[in-house]
Amino acid sequence: MCRTSPILFIFIFLLTLSNSSFSQTIPVILKERDRASAVDDILEDRIENLLPVLMRREGIDMWVIISREYNEDPVMKTMLPSTWLSARRRTIMVFFDPGAEKPLDKLAIARYDVGTLLKGEWDLSSNPDQWDALVKVIKQKNPKKIGLNFSKNYGHADGLTYNEHEEFLQKLSKDFHQKIVSAEKLAVGWLETRTEKEMAIYPMICRISHEIIEEAFSEQVIQPGITTIDDVVWYLRQRVTDLGLGTWFHPTVDIQRADDQKFDHLRTFSKRPGNQVIMPGDLLHCDFGITYLRLNTDQQQHAYILKPGETEVPQYLKKAFANGNRLQDILVSQFKSGKTGNQILLDALAQAEKEGINGSIYTHPIGSHGHAAGPTIGLWDQQKGVKGPGDYPLFENTAYSIELNAATKIDEWNKTIRIMLEEDGYFDRTGFRFINGRQKEIFVIPRPLTNLGK
Repeated sequence: MCRTSPILFIFIFLLTLSNSSFSQTIPVILKERDRASAVDDILEDRIENLLPVLMRREGIDMWVIISREYNEDPVMKTMLPSTWLSARRRTIMVFFDPGAEKPLDKLAIARYDVGTLLKGEWDLSSNPDQWDALVKVIKQKNPKKIGLNFSKNYGHADGLTYNEHEEFLQKLSKDFHQKIVSAEKLAVGWLETRTEKEMAIYPMICRISHEIIEEAFSEQVIQPGITTIDDVVWYLRQRVTDLGLGTWFHPTVDIQRADDQKFDHLRTFSKRPGNQVIMPGDLLHCDFGITYLRLNTDQQQHAYILKPGETEVPQYLKKAFANGNRLQDILVSQFKSGKTGNQILLDALAQAEKEGINGSIYTHPIGSHGHAAGPTIGLWDQQKGVKGPGDYPLFENTAYSIELNAATKIDEWNKTIRIMLEEDGYFDRTGFRFINGRQKEIFVIPRPLTNLGK
């Protein structure tokens, strides 16, 4: 096998960019100022309209979130205005529900406002110590329950550090200690719930991610016999950077082919040989996601490298891919409000077994984080249920990466392959839907030219 020289790859890459028509199909990406405006508009809507509902649902009338600069609580990071790239010194947010359907009191125990909604409530002349200023607010409001971000099951909801917790308790009078409760479910609810404004933009974000994968899995990027899987991985990373987007994980590309290599899940993201050259007859798989407007995508798709004389994907691979699509259908048909992640997992696997599909399911919530808070629906190494986050119930208005694989024996290759799929979807009162559709057919490389015959 040959390997691309660095200079040759750079030349091919630049030639690709100069001749590519794909750049015209990427949806519009906002300038920084417009992004900031969109982020702040969505955030204000979430705090004003979503947060009161969640606090009342979980029975917490005061939520105190405490973070120090560069060690931000994951929840606080999602509540900072667009122009705040981190907390400042010690940032303390207090949300208090006065009841009777009144608006929340939204305070920052700081010398300045946090955005347009949280008003600074720290008067140094009367309370030189920040903790004293916080305690003063708590005494004035006299809440029934004080929610703090500590959690056994979710790192997302466990953002209160040991030191901040200890200092807070030392300052807070003992009669208020008994009112302290874990805000785990409130934090998860805040992170997992998608609003109408977010769902208006999420399809376009997923579309951008899909478009980038389609670029990477094409002859615009891949020259069989020359391009390596790492070349494609770095194309994906560079494309994201060039578009001014972010990503929450390093993408992967791997190959299944007619050889004696058995499937190894770890190989797909940690043990794969990056210098592996892509050849005709290879089945490619990628795992890729972007971050844009504080929302994330997570997608896995496949492409097939046509061998000389072939014009389409072999029938045996089409059949294997159909098994993957069917497993997706089985899984999302189990989405019902109130079912736990473990119940959904076990019911879906039982149905797959009835239909003769050898499936593995490891689906997770997505949104403010890639591997987000909410019900875990299997892990690749835990197919009998996941204690803790797998026991969390499914709520409406939540988003998921439908991640799974279906194993199919390929006689022509004398081996079992895995169709590994992942697509982003949304669940609400009307049911489940894929946010920007899903891959139903394997890409072919190169794309056939319709004006040429045999």
